[in-house]
This record gives sequence, C-alpha cells and structure tokens, in this order.
Amino acid sequence: MERVDTLQVTDSQLLSIHRIPLPLLATLAGPLLGLCVWALPLDLESNVHKTLAITTLVLVYWITEPVAHAVTAVIGCFLFWALNVTSFSVAYSGFANPAPWFVFGALLIGQATSSTGLAKRLSLLIMVRLGTSYTRLLFGILSILLLLQFLVPSGNAQIAILAPVLIHFINTFGVPPTSNIAKGCFLIVVYASVLIGKMFLNSAPAILVRGIIEYQVGLNLMWSQWLIACLPLSLVTLFTCWTTSLWLFPPERRVLPGGSESLQQALQALGPWTTHERKALGWIVLAILLWTTDFVHHTHPALIALGAGLILTLPHVGVLDTTAFKSVNFLVIIFLAGAASLSNVLIETNTLNFFAVALSQWALPLFSEPLSNVMTTYGGGFLYHLLMPSETPMVATGLPLLLQMTAPLGYSPITIGILWALTSGSCLFVYQSSILVLGYSYGYFTSRDLLKVGAILTVLQGFFIILLALFYWPAIGLAH
Repeated sequence: MERVDTLQVTDSQLLSIHRIPLPLLATLAGPLLGLCVWALPLDLESNVHKTLAITTLVLVYWITEPVAHAVTAVIGCFLFWALNVTSFSVAYSGFANPAPWFVFGALLIGQATSSTGLAKRLSLLIMVRLGTSYTRLLFGILSILLLLQFLVPSGNAQIAILAPVLIHFINTFGVPPTSNIAKGCFLIVVYASVLIGKMFLNSAPAILVRGIIEYQVGLNLMWSQWLIACLPLSLVTLFTCWTTSLWLFPPERRVLPGGSESLQQALQALGPWTTHERKALGWIVLAILLWTTDFVHHTHPALIALGAGLILTLPHVGVLDTTAFKSVNFLVIIFLAGAASLSNVLIETNTLNFFAVALSQWALPLFSEPLSNVMTTYGGGFLYHLLMPSETPMVATGLPLLLQMTAPLGYSPITIGILWALTSGSCLFVYQSSILVLGYSYGYFTSRDLLKVGAILTVLQGFFIILLALFYWPAIGLAH
C-alpha cells in the first residue's frame, strides 16, 4: 500500500509539473541558468563573470523565446548597465551602430516597393518573357529573387512580395497545395532567399558582420567588395536551388495551362505605370547605383539606405505616408542593435579572452591550414547555428570570438567575416531563420521537405564555399 501511495503522489507531482505553462518554464530557465553560471567557481574577474551569466540568460531567452527577441536584447543591455558590468554608452552601443539603421532604411525601401505594386509588376514583366513551362518559370522566379536582393534588401519582405506571385503561379497550374509544384516553388524560393541574402551586404547578419569587423578590427568592408566576393556563389546557388527543386519535386504538370495569356492578363490588370511606381523605382535605382559605386565615393551603405528610405517618406517627393512609416517593424531594429551591443560588451569586458583560452587548446590546430580553416569555420558554424536559432545572435556571439582566435594566424578578418555570414545561411529546421518561419506559415511545405532540401544544399554550399575561399578570394585580393 505504501508503494501505491508513493506512486500516486509521484503521478500527482508529475501532473502538477505538466500543468506549468511552457512560457513560464522558459522564462524561469534563463535566470536560473544565468545564476548557475554565476555560481560556478571560475577564476575570472567580476565583470567577466557577470558578462558570462548575463550572456547565458540572453542566449537561453533567444533560444526558447519566452519574449520577443528584441525584448531579450533590451533586457541584456539593461542588465549590463544595471549590474555595473560596463557603462551605459557601451551597454547600448549597438544603437549607435550603423547596422540597425541600415535595416531601417531597407525596411522603408521594402515598404515602398511592395505598397506601390512595383515589385509585382517587375516580377510579371520578367515572367512573361521567360515562357510558360514550369522549369523556366521556376528559374525565372529565382532570378526575380536575385533581382530583389538589390530592390528589397530584406528576406522577409522578399517573401512577402513573392508569396502572392507564387500562390497565383500555383493556382494557375491547377494543382493542390500539397503538390510537388507547390512544394518546389515555395520551399526553394524561401530557402534560396535565406542563402542568397547572405551574399549581399543587405541582410541583417551581413550588416552585423560588417559592423563587428569595423568595430573590432577597424577595417571598412565596402558593399561593392562584398558583392564581388560573393557574386559567383550567388549565381551558382541560384542554379543549384533550381536543379535541386526539379530533382526532389518533379512537377505534375510541365506546362502552364492557358499559356502566356494568364500572365498577360495579370499584367494588364495592373494597368499603366503609376506615378508612385516611377518615383519608387527612381529612388531605389539611385540607391543601387550609390551602393555599387561605393568604392569611388566611400559613402557608408547605411547612410545610403537610410537616406533613400527617408526620401521615400517625404510628401510629393516620396511614396510613403505616416501610416506606412509606423508599420515598419521597429522590433527588428531594436533586436539588431541589442545583438550588436552584446557583441561590443563581450569585446570591451575581455570576456572573449575566456573563450579564446578555453578553445585555443584544441581548436587552433584546426585553423592551421587554409583548407582546414574553411572547413572548421563552416562546420563549426553549422553546428553552432543548430543551437543558436536566430542568425543575428549567431553572428553577434560567434564572429568576435572567431576573429580573435584567427587574428594571430594571419587570416583576413574580411574573409573570416564573409565566411561566417555565409555559414549562417545553412539551415535544416524552420526555427533557424525568420524567413523560413514566414515561408512555412503559408502551408505549402513540411518540416520534412525542408530537412531534405536543407541537407542537400548545406553540403553543396559547403563545397562551393571551400572552392571560393581557396581559389577565387585570393585571386581578387582577399587573402585567406
């Protein structure tokens, strides 16, 4: 009887545990693990020990997401300041970083492109000229995605713009949402956006890489320099994504029913070019020209993006009103600024030295040669990204340490930074990217579909990146 009573009590206790809401468990886990780190008998300075504890809390919150990523970032900044880990100016230094303001300008540009219908018009104009076969249209959509890297430097905005086009494309073929056509279109375009977005100095991880290199090393990484370094990989990735989709998801129908007439009808429904479309296109083209020629005028990319975005909000001159300005997701900006602040605190408090000493004993031999350096960075980054769901925190916490470890070996900080940004694009699961989360929400592909595509493209990307780092980058003046 005593054994039965004991079992009954245990079952009751287990039931009470299961009644605890998961958000509450996640909320408690961060502080508890932070306190555990603080309680460890580590031979460290007080500020370094505090930084480790607070960073643990922030990382746990970013992984479990009891609150928005931006809120977690602000909590981290607050604790660094409130607990006298560092000064206010350092704790919130990421808000003075150009990176979040580049993203703000990019979001305004995305608003202008989508709200005026410019992106949809350009997409249809390209598709009409590509033909009506599934293979050509899929390649055309991926080509449009590559074009949008210049027009709309935000992966989420790109998917938001292309999603209606993809849905129209799928419906025109007359296939269900579970078809190979639907999976192939949606999944490969979403995944390609994650990959190719890192190959331009527009995405948040890439911008953060630039900010960290500028802050930690003092080098100015130009927009055009990043473009030239990654242009071959972006073209190869476009072709690889296309062939992978056709292989994994062979289409049920190879030709669009109704031919080009359906595309022509959709284009005609838009009517003639509007004044707002012309204005938006003009300012965006000017921004693109300034970005691609920054090696001449050396204007900061964030200054160009923010300037173009603000011009687009001016009456008569621009196309956005106050409502459109307010609809910008400011949480993304706060999140990026907070992540940059975390990176700066790790540097200012010399906390990175603790990790560098701990890792150097076994990791340094793996960086001894260029080939092993690239493979270790890519493989280690891929594993780290599995534990660090968001790309931005992955860059913010991993790159400063990587730069510090590889500096004595003579590797170029620029190549290390670009390599780390490219590594953040390789994903197997939906939680690893907000772009994947957005694409998954439309319901056209499953987690298993993503796992198959991600596994194949991760291996192929690794192979192409090795070739790029060993042969192409030294040829254009980027040392190992």
